[in-house]
Amino acid sequence: MALPSHPPAAPAPDSRRPLLLFISPRFLFPTDNGGKIRTVQILRGMKGGAYEIALASPVPPEGRGRFAADLAAVCDRFAAWPAPRRGPLFPVTRLRHLLSRLPVSVATDRSRPGRRVVAAELARRPDLVVLDFPHTAVLAPVPLGVPSVLFTHNVESEIFRRHEEVAASRVKRAVWRNQLRKMERFESGVLRRFDTVVAVSERDAAHFREASGIARAEVIPTGVDLDFFDYVPPGSSECVAFTGSMDWMANIDGLDFFLEEVWDLVVREVPRARMKVIGRNPPGFLAEKVRARGAAWELTGFVADIRPHVRGCSAYVIPLRVGGGTRLKAFEAMAMGCPVVSTAIGVEGLSLQPDRHYLRADTAPELAAALVRLLREAALRERIAREARRYVEERCSFLHAARAFEEICRRTAEGRMAGRREAEIRL
Repeated sequence: MALPSHPPAAPAPDSRRPLLLFISPRFLFPTDNGGKIRTVQILRGMKGGAYEIALASPVPPEGRGRFAADLAAVCDRFAAWPAPRRGPLFPVTRLRHLLSRLPVSVATDRSRPGRRVVAAELARRPDLVVLDFPHTAVLAPVPLGVPSVLFTHNVESEIFRRHEEVAASRVKRAVWRNQLRKMERFESGVLRRFDTVVAVSERDAAHFREASGIARAEVIPTGVDLDFFDYVPPGSSECVAFTGSMDWMANIDGLDFFLEEVWDLVVREVPRARMKVIGRNPPGFLAEKVRARGAAWELTGFVADIRPHVRGCSAYVIPLRVGGGTRLKAFEAMAMGCPVVSTAIGVEGLSLQPDRHYLRADTAPELAAALVRLLREAALRERIAREARRYVEERCSFLHAARAFEEICRRTAEGRMAGRREAEIRL
């Protein structure tokens, strides 16, 4: 999902800006999922500001050349190691890590080349280190030895718990329960290693404080690029849209549930209704279910720009039963003028008002009824769309989120230095 470049903020007046080392477990481009989009927005908003930014991450063979301009827009220097090749059998081969003391999703991020690159970057003595996602801790030494920030995009253990709750079989529930215990232990231990933990909602920050005893949990707002995702009034095509990475388990679960339990209820009332699923790597089993049912669904796979696919749709659905953090997809749809129907989990962490900024629906009949209303009622579509756009304009600029993140970084670095000075005085 392509995002536009923006002019950098004015650089700091002194000639030597402090160095911020930002470590990511994924190559950030293309920006084809919510985590990448949020990280890129933060880095782009900070580029040219108070910090010189060094970005360290894995890179695929074509990454440096193909995304050179994108990298230049988010960092001053890029340090990388080869991204592991993950073929079609990866979802199966990764299960060998079920025997690991780490959750499978964390164990697969371990990388000896990555640890070497991170160690070399730490040897440059950055003024601050930011780790993107708790998983990234497997690439870094303990202790880091410099002021540190952990950027969390959700509560990882909460996602695992919800997967356990909706698992369809006893075996799957047992696997998720095992992974949940490992993730709770890993996540809690990692959080305590950092000077500051950044959360994307007050709800997540409160969880970290209560469950892990983290006193230094701060919150940044969720941002959206309001120039890129410009407003167009909702269409009248009887088409429903969904956007999201279709290789992410929460999205797979939500869309499978939507197809199995909701879609027929919609079509019963609106026979010409269509569904457009916009996102990379839709699973084969879902495509086969769509074909077997003869459902009027289009699974686009990866697209460089979601806007042409969403525009003209009469509704946007977020049927999530599993998830964490906040949903960038909701703000993007709201910015574009596509009225949203969502479960409570789908807009969790966002201070939205049901029936004003979106329609809330948690059960299959409720989801179907809300979508039917939007597909039939032009006045309702337009009212929800206008209120939603007004909300994001007033609160959700991604530059505001980036400035908040930069300020947290500054306070973290200054707080650690102040602590050192006080210790030296006591000695």
